Amino acid sequence: MLKIPDRRNHMPGGYTGKILEVDLDSGELKDSPLDEEMAKMYLGGKGLGLKLVYDEFRSDMQPFDPDNLLIFATGPATGQKFPTSGRYHIVCSKSPQTGTVGSGNSGGKWGPFLKFAGYDAVIVRGISKEPVYLSIVDGKAELVPAPELWGMTVHAVTDELTERSENLKKTSVACIGPAGENLVPFSGIMNDKYRTAGRTGLGAVMGSKKLKAVVVSGSQRVEPANRELMEDRAIESMKRIRENPITGPKGGLHTYGTAVLVNILNESGAYPTRNFQEAYFPDADEQSGETLVKKYLTGRGGCWGCPIVCGRKSDVPDGPYSVRDTEGPEYETIFAFGSDCGITELDALIKANHLCDELGLDTISMGGTIACAMELVEKGKIPPEKLHGMNLRFGDPGSMIEAIWRTAYRAGIGADLALGSRALAEKYGAPECSIAVKGMELPAYDPRPIQGIGLNYATANRGGDHVYGYTISPEVLGLPEKLDPYSVEDKPRWTILLQDLTSAINSSVVCLFTSFALGLPEYSGMLAAVTGFDLDADKLLKLGERITNLERLMNNMYGLDRNEDVLPKRLTEEPIPAGPAKGQISHVPEMIDEYYRLRGWVDGKPTEGKLKELGII
Repeated sequence: MLKIPDRRNHMPGGYTGKILEVDLDSGELKDSPLDEEMAKMYLGGKGLGLKLVYDEFRSDMQPFDPDNLLIFATGPATGQKFPTSGRYHIVCSKSPQTGTVGSGNSGGKWGPFLKFAGYDAVIVRGISKEPVYLSIVDGKAELVPAPELWGMTVHAVTDELTERSENLKKTSVACIGPAGENLVPFSGIMNDKYRTAGRTGLGAVMGSKKLKAVVVSGSQRVEPANRELMEDRAIESMKRIRENPITGPKGGLHTYGTAVLVNILNESGAYPTRNFQEAYFPDADEQSGETLVKKYLTGRGGCWGCPIVCGRKSDVPDGPYSVRDTEGPEYETIFAFGSDCGITELDALIKANHLCDELGLDTISMGGTIACAMELVEKGKIPPEKLHGMNLRFGDPGSMIEAIWRTAYRAGIGADLALGSRALAEKYGAPECSIAVKGMELPAYDPRPIQGIGLNYATANRGGDHVYGYTISPEVLGLPEKLDPYSVEDKPRWTILLQDLTSAINSSVVCLFTSFALGLPEYSGMLAAVTGFDLDADKLLKLGERITNLERLMNNMYGLDRNEDVLPKRLTEEPIPAGPAKGQISHVPEMIDEYYRLRGWVDGKPTEGKLKELGII
């Protein structure tokens, strides 16, 4: 067995050892050292971002306060020969959408390029007096006035700032679109045009700071602690990924993209339809990954360092929804603008996805909010004069697309849609029409016939979130073992396991899709080789548990408790009316206390003993 060299007198492998601190109030930029003990406790990415927020935490923080930190963080795997190491994580102190700690994750190439530019993380505080962008090139950072960029779409500003770079091929741009500038609480931060940290409204926080973009470029490579061991373990993991039926070169993700799930979930009776009033969409195949390949696919693309290559390149050459040379859509987007809005036409969904990419909007929340509005209209809650002639009803693709740009610019009914579904439904006297948890709209899995994902939605720290603990893997796809989706048995334990694993993955930072093929031994083995840390499967899972509990602690300090760990009543009280899962409801209320017991929480709050056990306090 090769030994990892002792690096106690040096920065661990996989880290640059530097954090860039940006004060937009004063314009001051300074480098700070990365604390090695913090890296050992929280790795990087999500964990590092949360710890940096916690160290300056204020329970009275408001989303658009100058002191609301916005943190871009890589992990020790970022930019290494670690499969799918092209990701980064963003954390903000408080989300404008949920009131929780904000959090988002994105792929592309921006994360590795930040590492190559010389930094493990960037901390942004304050509010600029005028629009600016941040340039980071080979360890040199600069704030550049950018009034001419304010108002530009994501694609336009990305092209402009890339062209200004001296090295186009090694430059990546993360930016906001008009939605972020207009403080839409579910706007995202886009990078490389088509990749997004979409959830919890990070784009609005960036917009409130008048920070239009962050441009990164560099050629500084970070050595792993033990290159030979790292490469050996990466080869072993790559073999598992390539042999897996989901992640391999002939697998579903590469062949059909994430939209391979459309027919799978529909046939399970768990494909949310018409704002979760139903869970089966008769025309689902017309918007499936298989149909996308047949009609509109022009190519495939992957993030930096990715062997899975699930990205779609698509083209709608003509017709009312024509859009040329775009990317996507992903499964979540197809559901959000498709079945959830009662819309079949795949070309319209491609157009909707493209608009959200250009304007900087989270597709899940945008689609969920439009679906909520459609139900409100059909129930007579939104008066016709508010719509100015729009036929905002289920099944109308034209009104759906118009609603997107209106939301980004807060134009007409768009000003109401920009509130998000929770505030929109409350405004029009029908809060039950918002299908959200902690204010964040639910993704593309009806929890009534999939019990574990419902428990995950309810307990997820950032709100209605499928990738916080993706129980779809065992409950629907049968990996790493097949669980009965209708059963509540052992679901609290599985939910906790997957949530803590995901916290570790998002702190590494690599793609969650690798978890279809890899487990804790593979992740911990590669991370130990990269960092030189004493890591095994149990220690990595404990690290993930620490990160999950730290995030929950901060949310508790904001006032959140078990009262927010609930699903919409539609999902726990209204059985699915028809389809393969007819009659099913979610049983989250029956599982929640067992979940808390296993977590070491009381009423949604970690006990003092649990926090001390994890070294948080």
